Amino acid sequence: MGAVCCRPQPIDFDGDANLFHFVLLRCVGKGAFGKVRVVQHKQTKELYALKYINKAKCVKMKAVPNIIQERRLLEEVDHPFIVNLRYAFQDDENCFFVLDLMLGGDLRFHLERLGSLPEEVVRFFVAQLASGLGYLHEMGIMHRDIKPDNILLDERGNAHLTDFNIAVHFGERKLTGVAGSMAYMAPEILAKRGYTYHIDWWSLGVCAYELVFGRRPFRGRTNSDLTYSISKDQLKWPEDAEKKCSRTGMQVLRGLLERDTSKRFGCKENGEGFQELRRHGWFKPIDWDALEGKELPPPFVPDQKKANFDASYELEELLLEDNPLKAKARKANQDNLSAEMRQMEDQFTSYDFKKMQRRSYYPHNQHLISTATATSSGLASSRPATPANDLKSDSIGIHGSDYVDDSIRDKDSIRLDRMNGDLKDQS
Repeated sequence: MGAVCCRPQPIDFDGDANLFHFVLLRCVGKGAFGKVRVVQHKQTKELYALKYINKAKCVKMKAVPNIIQERRLLEEVDHPFIVNLRYAFQDDENCFFVLDLMLGGDLRFHLERLGSLPEEVVRFFVAQLASGLGYLHEMGIMHRDIKPDNILLDERGNAHLTDFNIAVHFGERKLTGVAGSMAYMAPEILAKRGYTYHIDWWSLGVCAYELVFGRRPFRGRTNSDLTYSISKDQLKWPEDAEKKCSRTGMQVLRGLLERDTSKRFGCKENGEGFQELRRHGWFKPIDWDALEGKELPPPFVPDQKKANFDASYELEELLLEDNPLKAKARKANQDNLSAEMRQMEDQFTSYDFKKMQRRSYYPHNQHLISTATATSSGLASSRPATPANDLKSDSIGIHGSDYVDDSIRDKDSIRLDRMNGDLKDQS
């Protein structure tokens, strides 16, 4: 009798995805109120990254709209150089993103370990990231937080953009809220006179400069000093710059770090900015079709014999976690939820990339999603094919709007990280 009672319940793989579908493996990352760990799908045996976010902490930090925004944006995008969403679901305590697994670590980890990277490696990464940005901007999305920490390598050495927590759709109206990591912010953000997707190209320039020379182009001991440097200081090169970077490479860096957005590389309308960047002499060695098909051998391959992430995350999970993650059945009664918990319950919907049609939740983007996906644009899809795109309009946005604007990014939602001088959103 006892054996019958203790027999594990069979897993319903035909139903909505949930944590019972996955084997929980090692912890590889940590955020303000969530963690990232490696998981394996029990049926397909495929490995993924599981990002999970504690709902109570999310409510406390007033970040519910951001989590829903990220969930919806990730359903919309699919590109070889983006960490794409595979599954989304929730339980009573957490919201879960199941994402492409990147075993090569982030560029901050490699930058701190190596000091700088060879020019040909940086050129390869910049080309891949520029391809991803061109795609996002065509979809009407700006990332707003491009930095080495948010660029992940797969085990072969291909670069991918991640962390869409403060990414937003953009239109003709410019945003004014200060958001992102200060050292990588474009001057127009700090000027608070309005900005659009041009800021992503500036941030890419800061990353590229830092990767080549091992230091950022604009620095300051205080936030006000850093603001002044980004806004006013002349772009300078290290004394050994010519040993580390070719003249054409410096032209690209200078073009990306141009304060005048009408002259900044990547910023011409209708995708012409990205095409102009592709044609630059620095990228002459790059076969763009092969690059976007992930057919080129990356010049930097992460060492798979070593952990390409901070091992303390795993140790902390083992020793300090008082409520370790485990699959739990959902409670039947969901009637007494707070307004914020109800919003997550209703709007952080389930997603399964193998069963569900991709869609945009933003009506103004419906004309884009059918023409700008990885498969239809000629790019090699970064994941198995998804069903045909769903073009039905869903006008339900966060707080009833078509998209989340920068009003959720007020001063109260930004904290100073004194360790690296970054301004980071609480979420």
